[in-house]
Amino acid sequence: MKKKAMLIGLGFDEKGEHVRITKGENFWLYGGSERTHSQLQETALSFNDQLGKRRKKLEEITHEEFLDIADSIGLKRLPK
Repeated sequence: MKKKAMLIGLGFDEKGEHVRITKGENFWLYGGSERTHSQLQETALSFNDQLGKRRKKLEEITHEEFLDIADSIGLKRLPK
């Protein structure tokens, strides 16, 4: 069976009825204020850029590579 992977970004700070949705290679982003959604887009695109530099697809990287990329683009882990 072929592996598939996707980044999902969720924003919860929109107070109005407007819902922002962005779909791209390896990611789906949903919700958020204009600012939050823009930050989600930048993060997803940065993650994809790092994958490209490694010449790998999202479904090909290890957990450690995922964490390394996340760290390199400024994402923080939630405390356990």
